[in-house]
Amino acid sequence: MSDLPLRAQMAVALGRTAAKVSRLTGRGDGSVIGGRIGLKLDPELLTRLSKDRKIVLVSATNGKTTTTRLIASAMTPLGEIATNAFGANMPTGHVSALAAAPNAKYGVLECDEKYVPAVLKETRAGVVALMNLSRDQMDRAAEIWLLAGKWRRALEEAPDTHVVANCDDPLVTWGASTAKSVTWVAAGQHWREDSWSCPECGGPLDREGVNWGCRECSFARPKPEWILHGERVTTPSGQTYELTGLQLPGRANRSNAAIALAVVSRFGIEPETALPLLAQVKSVAGRYTTVEHEGRTIRLLLAKNPAGWLEAFDVLQPAPGPVALSINAQVPDGRDTSWLWDVDYRILRGRPVWATGERRLDLAARLEAAELDFTVVDDIDQAVMAVPPGHLDVIANYTAFQQIRARYGRVV
Repeated sequence: MSDLPLRAQMAVALGRTAAKVSRLTGRGDGSVIGGRIGLKLDPELLTRLSKDRKIVLVSATNGKTTTTRLIASAMTPLGEIATNAFGANMPTGHVSALAAAPNAKYGVLECDEKYVPAVLKETRAGVVALMNLSRDQMDRAAEIWLLAGKWRRALEEAPDTHVVANCDDPLVTWGASTAKSVTWVAAGQHWREDSWSCPECGGPLDREGVNWGCRECSFARPKPEWILHGERVTTPSGQTYELTGLQLPGRANRSNAAIALAVVSRFGIEPETALPLLAQVKSVAGRYTTVEHEGRTIRLLLAKNPAGWLEAFDVLQPAPGPVALSINAQVPDGRDTSWLWDVDYRILRGRPVWATGERRLDLAARLEAAELDFTVVDDIDQAVMAVPPGHLDVIANYTAFQQIRARYGRVV
């Protein structure tokens, strides 16, 4: 850090002070305000802090926070890792993460999808992991085909960057295909409703099993080097490893783990070393946290868009286990709740269901259309106390999740 220009050193110091004040006053973890002040004082601070470090960028619509945590955990044998563990995934959060670990030679940074081109240019990341693209916050985020196109242009101009990409997602494949060096991972694609058309020519995509290809042009699924099949992953050398030791539940987290294994292999970390380290991750920024309250065991699940809700349903306790759903529509969530109609809530039939959150009436209209029996409550506490002592799964979108997490415990 001492080799930074004086202005950059002052920017880092003042950013750290602001972050500390934010934490002490209970306004947040400080990762955003610290980076914001740092960049205000030195607009080139991210570039300066990235110099001489080996940077990994992780981006996707869903799973980037979890995958970032998994990669950072698996890379600990290399030494200290700078990482934005709590999801501050824009340049302000990247600055805070790198400034907080001045001696770390490695950085693993979660990156918002639309910031990938800018952050790649500033950090000159050596590895970029791209996992999935689906509709999310459509009132303020770019159309996902536009995002994939921006990835293509950015990677075409980054010849020294190696990409680890999920070849089961056609949009990700298209976005990554201009990179000079790519490791293709068959990590699965459970939500397919945003990728039935070819991003190259607009023609229909045909699917047969895991394979896909355009009916009108040559765009097709690349041959994967890493293959996820069920609870096992096969490496480029043909060796197969069990993922049953993972403590994070569900098929989405097995996909995240497969990507993580492919990324860390770029740094010489073999699955034998990485898998026990992946298994140490039990919760990520409150996701999958289980807390006790008045005899109830509450598990917190985050779902921000249709694809995320599909994965949350995958890890619910077996029916007829109760579930509470909470929906807000604040700026971080996206103001538009029309995406609720893309979620198939019929899977919740036969369960006691409670609907809450600031937009509980929007949610109630959707649940009624799905012909579910449900109860609307004004507050999550009412749902919790309506459940007999035992287990309750709570699924919430972003700000609702944070409110519930603060209410019942911020276990990380």
